[in-house]
Amino acid sequence: MAICKRIEEYLEYCKYRKELDEKTLKAYKIDLKQFFTTVSRNNPQKNEIEQYITELHKTYKQKTVKRKIASIKAFYNYLEGQDLIDINPFRKINVKFKETVILPRIIPRAEIEHLLNYMYSCHRNTKRTGNNYILRDIAIVEVFFATGARVYEISNIRADCVDLESGSVRIMGKGGRERYIQIVDEDVLGILKQYYSQNKEMIKKSGYFFINQLGRRFSEQSVRNMLKKYTKHAGLDRNITPHMFRHSFATYLIEEGVDISYVQHILGHSSIKTTQIYIHIASKKQAEILKDMHPRKQMCINAAA
Repeated sequence: MAICKRIEEYLEYCKYRKELDEKTLKAYKIDLKQFFTTVSRNNPQKNEIEQYITELHKTYKQKTVKRKIASIKAFYNYLEGQDLIDINPFRKINVKFKETVILPRIIPRAEIEHLLNYMYSCHRNTKRTGNNYILRDIAIVEVFFATGARVYEISNIRADCVDLESGSVRIMGKGGRERYIQIVDEDVLGILKQYYSQNKEMIKKSGYFFINQLGRRFSEQSVRNMLKKYTKHAGLDRNITPHMFRHSFATYLIEEGVDISYVQHILGHSSIKTTQIYIHIASKKQAEILKDMHPRKQMCINAAA
């Protein structure tokens, strides 16, 4: 079995059959190349794989280790499913390990409010210059907080996936899974309509909803740079990233009492276990509420011994 050929076939299968995005395919390719550069290329033995996994734990953070193991395991499952190997070595290897739970970082509500107010003030000050891209920047940040979508999902929103009349946005998520998110805030819809109206022809020509000055897709890195610029100019010390809006969106919905299964659906999580991390963050708010608002605080109780 020529392993390089099998890897290319597998990546092609992932791209066209599983509809995985380019970022995931690139990670798979790197992980598989690293693995087969280290072990016996055509027939790695169980002890080699065990040693390789041990070295991963010594070298990388838990999240990276988990991804690299998952990449290799998925490749062997593919080979087994295609009857290209007789024995899947991962059938007898325990790859599970206890992960340290790292709570996602969220943006305080006051800072989101401050950032948006700053951006809207920039828009008011530049109306005379006809700067249409401040509208785009505001629209992107508003959509981040309105939908909880990932940065690559927003960057890749197609023009025909946005219905500005109904407020429906079709999002293409991981693994080619699509979901519809409803934008109901009139102010958010208003800014989206303004942005589209002023850039309609370039948007139609590009095919993407969010475009740069050349009429091309506004890339993920451009979104990050844009957000970094406004955060700095707004005087916020916090390093705000696009994904922090996703974490904030989910956490604040749960704090408001939204059922976790609805949040799972909106975020596009395939497993509710992924969404449950936000319950831990929301519990901090619960503690604050109970501390400040519990009726016992209003009671006069002599608890002295």
